[in-house]
Amino acid sequence: MKRTGLFGRGAVLAAGFGLMMAGSAGALADSIKIGAPFNVTGALSSLDAPALNGAKLKAKEINDAGGIDGKQIELVVYDTKTDPTVIASVASQLLNSDKVPVAMGFTDSDSALALGPIFQQAGVPFVTPGATSPKLPDQVGTDMFLACFGDNVQAASGAEFVLGKLNGKKVYLLRDNAAEYTTLLAKYFDEAFTKGGGAIIARDDYKSGDKSFTAQITKLKALSDKPDVLYVAAMPDDIGLVVKQMRQAGVTQPIVGGDGYDTPLLIQVGGAASNDVYYSTHAYMATDSTDAIKKFYTDYKAAYGTDPENAFAALGYDTVGLIADAIKRAGSDDPAKIRDALAATKDYPGITGSITYPADSRVPQKTVTMIGVKDQKLTLAAEVTPSFIPEP
Repeated sequence: MKRTGLFGRGAVLAAGFGLMMAGSAGALADSIKIGAPFNVTGALSSLDAPALNGAKLKAKEINDAGGIDGKQIELVVYDTKTDPTVIASVASQLLNSDKVPVAMGFTDSDSALALGPIFQQAGVPFVTPGATSPKLPDQVGTDMFLACFGDNVQAASGAEFVLGKLNGKKVYLLRDNAAEYTTLLAKYFDEAFTKGGGAIIARDDYKSGDKSFTAQITKLKALSDKPDVLYVAAMPDDIGLVVKQMRQAGVTQPIVGGDGYDTPLLIQVGGAASNDVYYSTHAYMATDSTDAIKKFYTDYKAAYGTDPENAFAALGYDTVGLIADAIKRAGSDDPAKIRDALAATKDYPGITGSITYPADSRVPQKTVTMIGVKDQKLTLAAEVTPSFIPEP
């Protein structure tokens, strides 16, 4: 469905990239640009599109309140189509043509890795709402920041949840071996679960986009030592099909994973098979959540005509607020000053949790929310701050 105004109007560039501005249409004479590349289409759209909607909502909220020291925020948005080539081209466009002093975007680590080094070379800070690899700041450099927790934290939380809440001592570990996010998530879970006294009794791999998991399921069912729980590190486009085929084959154990499950596709594709599935994510998105999330729920529905699809919508909202706060404290739209202000962030009150960057770290430490599916509805299963966190 097409929308108008701030929440959907845009021009299509000759290069084929969608461009939308926050505030009034067109460039503003007295504005501060924030680049916003997102995978609005393609395999990651179910996470990136809500994150972009949340970002636009916060930008409008700030602008309606007078902007940043009287200057309006101008989001410069491109659809990077879940395509590394497009991502690299957009990075160049944002820096050389749009001349943004700071940018935000993406909910996956591979996309952030495709863009980050280009921004790092230009000395322009980039904040990712939902790319959760804790390695990103070291891989990219001093201008890369996360607004979310790292995969080592959510994997450790998942391990403690399996051991404590599900009483799972033996786990079958399945991972998508084609993505940075899923390989790291599986690695960190293995380390934390084993450290906690659990045992990984079998492992298997598949690749993003696979449509049949018969081979993996056959080997799983043939195990003489049966697992208590399955931990599946999956991308959002795949998890609904994975759980559906597992349940159809008679696999009844709880299935646990990371924030890649935080997509409407889990229940839309999985249906009843998604029951007894649990995943780590960034906030409990419901009308019975925190007061801040309740307000976000109301505002998001008023803007878009739908409930927030997942916690990535809230992360997009928080990231614009985080950047705006840094620009205000910097008193400038100079990239180096914005970068220093971001690094000095302490106790920024995000709706997904307070954001502070520890010394020499650009990954905030935040509590992890565990969600469970019951009767094809999302429920709050736990809030976890892990006692052991694997090194990145």
